Amino acid sequence: MKQEKLERLLEKFKDHIVNVKKEKGETTIAVKLEGQKEVLKFLRHDNDLHYDMLVDLCGVDYFGENLRFEVVYFLRSMRDGDRVRIKVRLGEGEEIESVSDLWLAADWLERETYDMFGIRFKNHPNLKRILLPEDFNGHPLRKDFPPEGYDFEKPYQVKLEEEE
Repeated sequence: MKQEKLERLLEKFKDHIVNVKKEKGETTIAVKLEGQKEVLKFLRHDNDLHYDMLVDLCGVDYFGENLRFEVVYFLRSMRDGDRVRIKVRLGEGEEIESVSDLWLAADWLERETYDMFGIRFKNHPNLKRILLPEDFNGHPLRKDFPPEGYDFEKPYQVKLEEEE
Protein backbone atom coordinates (compact mmCIF):
# COMPACT_ATOMS: atom_id res chain seq x y z
CA MET A 1 0.00 0.00 0.00
CA LYS A 2 1.36 3.35 -0.95
CA GLN A 3 2.32 5.58 1.98
CA GLU A 4 -0.10 8.40 1.09
CA LYS A 5 -2.99 5.93 1.00
CA LEU A 6 -1.98 4.48 4.36
CA GLU A 7 -1.76 7.93 5.94
CA ARG A 8 -5.21 8.81 4.61
CA LEU A 9 -6.66 5.60 6.07
CA LEU A 10 -4.92 6.05 9.44
CA GLU A 11 -6.13 9.63 9.70
CA LYS A 12 -9.76 8.66 9.09
CA PHE A 13 -9.88 5.43 11.13
CA LYS A 14 -7.23 5.78 13.85
CA ASP A 15 -9.68 4.45 16.48
CA HIS A 16 -10.48 1.29 14.48
CA ILE A 17 -6.95 0.29 13.46
CA VAL A 18 -5.05 -1.97 15.85
CA ASN A 19 -1.70 -2.03 14.05
CA VAL A 20 0.05 -1.76 10.70
CA LYS A 21 2.87 -4.03 9.50
CA LYS A 22 4.96 -3.48 6.40
CA GLU A 23 7.11 -6.38 5.34
CA LYS A 24 8.67 -7.23 1.97
CA GLY A 25 6.63 -4.57 0.22
CA GLU A 26 3.33 -5.89 1.62
CA THR A 27 1.11 -3.95 4.01
CA THR A 28 -1.05 -5.70 6.60
CA ILE A 29 -3.52 -3.71 8.66
CA ALA A 30 -5.25 -5.19 11.72
CA VAL A 31 -8.70 -3.68 12.23
CA LYS A 32 -11.09 -3.95 15.20
CA LEU A 33 -14.26 -5.94 14.62
CA GLU A 34 -16.39 -2.86 15.37
CA GLY A 35 -14.85 -0.86 12.53
CA GLN A 36 -14.39 -3.65 9.97
CA LYS A 37 -17.23 -2.74 7.62
CA GLU A 38 -16.56 1.00 7.69
CA VAL A 39 -12.86 0.55 6.91
CA LEU A 40 -13.51 -1.93 4.08
CA LYS A 41 -16.25 0.26 2.63
CA PHE A 42 -13.85 3.22 2.64
CA LEU A 43 -11.10 1.15 0.98
CA ARG A 44 -13.57 0.06 -1.71
CA HIS A 45 -15.32 3.33 -2.50
CA ASP A 46 -12.90 6.15 -1.72
CA ASN A 47 -11.65 7.56 -5.02
CA ASP A 48 -8.06 7.97 -3.81
CA LEU A 49 -7.84 4.41 -2.46
CA HIS A 50 -10.03 2.50 -4.93
CA TYR A 51 -9.45 -1.15 -3.84
CA ASP A 52 -11.98 -2.47 -6.30
CA MET A 53 -10.96 -6.14 -6.30
CA LEU A 54 -11.34 -8.65 -3.47
CA VAL A 55 -8.64 -11.15 -4.41
CA ASP A 56 -9.33 -13.54 -1.55
CA LEU A 57 -10.92 -13.86 1.85
CA CYS A 58 -10.12 -16.62 4.33
CA GLY A 59 -10.38 -17.62 7.96
CA VAL A 60 -7.69 -18.51 10.50
CA ASP A 61 -8.19 -20.43 13.74
CA TYR A 62 -6.08 -19.38 16.77
CA PHE A 63 -7.50 -22.12 18.99
CA GLY A 64 -6.89 -21.41 22.68
CA GLU A 65 -6.73 -17.62 22.30
CA ASN A 66 -9.46 -15.28 23.52
CA LEU A 67 -10.10 -13.93 20.02
CA ARG A 68 -10.07 -17.33 18.39
CA PHE A 69 -10.73 -16.47 14.74
CA GLU A 70 -9.36 -14.09 12.18
CA VAL A 71 -10.85 -13.11 8.83
CA VAL A 72 -8.28 -11.95 6.28
CA TYR A 73 -9.16 -9.83 3.24
CA PHE A 74 -6.72 -9.51 0.31
CA LEU A 75 -7.55 -6.37 -1.67
CA ARG A 76 -6.14 -4.95 -4.89
CA SER A 77 -6.57 -1.66 -6.67
CA MET A 78 -6.78 -2.54 -10.35
CA ARG A 79 -6.22 1.10 -11.26
CA ASP A 80 -3.03 1.55 -9.19
CA GLY A 81 -1.76 -2.04 -9.05
CA ASP A 82 -1.60 -1.63 -5.28
CA ARG A 83 -2.42 -4.36 -2.72
CA VAL A 84 -3.27 -4.47 0.98
CA ARG A 85 -4.15 -7.19 3.48
CA ILE A 86 -6.80 -6.48 6.16
CA LYS A 87 -7.11 -8.71 9.24
CA VAL A 88 -10.00 -8.75 11.71
CA ARG A 89 -10.03 -10.86 14.91
CA LEU A 90 -13.21 -12.12 16.54
CA GLY A 91 -14.12 -14.44 19.37
CA GLU A 92 -16.03 -17.70 19.34
CA GLY A 93 -19.73 -17.02 18.75
CA GLU A 94 -19.19 -13.47 17.47
CA GLU A 95 -20.36 -12.48 14.00
CA ILE A 96 -18.63 -10.32 11.43
CA GLU A 97 -20.36 -8.10 8.88
CA SER A 98 -20.63 -9.51 5.38
CA VAL A 99 -18.92 -7.51 2.64
CA SER A 100 -20.77 -9.28 -0.18
CA ASP A 101 -22.50 -5.98 -0.91
CA LEU A 102 -19.08 -4.35 -1.53
CA TRP A 103 -17.46 -7.13 -3.59
CA LEU A 104 -19.62 -9.85 -5.18
CA ALA A 105 -16.73 -12.32 -4.86
CA ALA A 106 -17.21 -12.19 -1.08
CA ASP A 107 -20.48 -14.10 -1.38
CA TRP A 108 -18.81 -17.46 -2.12
CA LEU A 109 -15.68 -16.78 -0.08
CA GLU A 110 -17.70 -15.98 3.06
CA ARG A 111 -19.78 -19.12 2.56
CA GLU A 112 -16.58 -21.17 2.26
CA THR A 113 -15.18 -19.59 5.45
CA TYR A 114 -18.46 -20.28 7.24
CA ASP A 115 -18.45 -23.88 6.05
CA MET A 116 -14.85 -24.63 7.04
CA PHE A 117 -14.52 -22.55 10.25
CA GLY A 118 -18.10 -21.81 11.38
CA ILE A 119 -17.48 -18.05 11.27
CA ARG A 120 -20.85 -16.37 10.78
CA PHE A 121 -21.20 -13.35 8.47
CA LYS A 122 -23.95 -10.98 9.53
CA ASN A 123 -26.30 -9.86 6.71
CA HIS A 124 -24.95 -12.38 4.21
CA PRO A 125 -27.68 -13.02 1.60
CA ASN A 126 -27.32 -16.83 1.57
CA LEU A 127 -25.08 -18.09 4.38
CA LYS A 128 -25.17 -21.86 4.07
CA ARG A 129 -22.66 -24.63 3.44
CA ILE A 130 -20.96 -24.58 0.07
CA LEU A 131 -18.42 -27.44 0.15
CA LEU A 132 -19.98 -29.94 2.57
CA PRO A 133 -23.51 -31.34 2.81
CA GLU A 134 -25.95 -29.42 5.02
CA ASP A 135 -26.12 -32.31 7.50
CA PHE A 136 -22.32 -32.50 7.98
CA ASN A 137 -21.43 -32.24 11.65
CA GLY A 138 -18.82 -29.54 12.51
CA HIS A 139 -16.37 -27.32 10.67
CA PRO A 140 -13.30 -29.29 9.52
CA LEU A 141 -10.69 -26.49 9.46
CA ARG A 142 -11.13 -25.71 13.15
CA LYS A 143 -8.10 -26.88 15.07
CA ASP A 144 -10.24 -28.80 17.56
CA PHE A 145 -12.04 -30.76 14.84
CA PRO A 146 -11.04 -34.44 15.15
CA PRO A 147 -9.05 -35.61 12.09
CA GLU A 148 -11.30 -38.64 11.68
CA GLY A 149 -14.48 -36.57 12.14
CA TYR A 150 -17.10 -36.76 14.90
CA ASP A 151 -18.80 -39.87 13.58
CA PHE A 152 -15.96 -41.88 12.06
CA GLU A 153 -17.41 -45.21 13.18
CA LYS A 154 -20.74 -44.51 11.47
CA PRO A 155 -20.73 -45.16 7.70
CA TYR A 156 -21.56 -42.07 5.69
CA GLN A 157 -24.69 -42.39 3.59
CA VAL A 158 -24.36 -40.75 0.19
CA LYS A 159 -27.69 -39.41 -1.06
CA LEU A 160 -28.02 -38.68 -4.72
CA GLU A 161 -30.45 -35.97 -5.79
CA GLU A 162 -32.62 -38.60 -7.52
CA GLU A 163 -33.03 -40.45 -4.21
CA GLU A 164 -34.27 -37.46 -2.23
